[in-house]
Amino acid sequence: MKLTNRLVAIFFAILITAVIGISGCASTGMERSTDVRTAMQTMDNEIKLIVVQLDATGASLAELIKPGQSDVKKAFELYTENIASLAKKEGVFNKHADEMAARGDNYLKEWKKADSEYENSAIQELSEERRAAFGELYGRIARNSIGAKSAFTAYVTDAKEIQRYLSNDLTTKGVSAIAPIARKVVDDGNNLKYTITDIQMAIEGARAEMAQDGIRF
Repeated sequence: MKLTNRLVAIFFAILITAVIGISGCASTGMERSTDVRTAMQTMDNEIKLIVVQLDATGASLAELIKPGQSDVKKAFELYTENIASLAKKEGVFNKHADEMAARGDNYLKEWKKADSEYENSAIQELSEERRAAFGELYGRIARNSIGAKSAFTAYVTDAKEIQRYLSNDLTTKGVSAIAPIARKVVDDGNNLKYTITDIQMAIEGARAEMAQDGIRF
């Protein structure tokens, strides 16, 4: 009997240790803030690559429809490569934008939950003010991302359709006929670039709000 009681005691000790260990694995506010900063950094890096690809795609389209283009086939092949690369980046952009929004929402949700646990009303009020300030900045990223995703999709769709049209009619008249539409798409690409860089500015603002000098929040 003594041996049985001893085994039961050991079993419960192991169980309690396991439960404590699992609880310790739950993410902390510090870890969640790190996740958010990482997501913003990833998005910022991706935007820089997208801007470069947008410039390359627009330049290759402008070169393709340029009057007197001496090597239309080569210009078309370059444009085809560029729009294919940009289409891939659209998918990556959408993925990172969704991940960043999800991490930010989780961070703010858990932060709000923590605010209700303060006993000191002054500290609670301070925390709520800081959360609201960060929430406003992060919300700007989300709003800009929604508009950018829509504009990005529209641009890639139009650019692909130009490529498809020219794949069937890469003649002097065919290129000349599509030129007005192509020039508009080039302009749309420049506008998209500005829309996307607005997200960078919003990210910079949020990152400044989360800047660390030996302190994590």
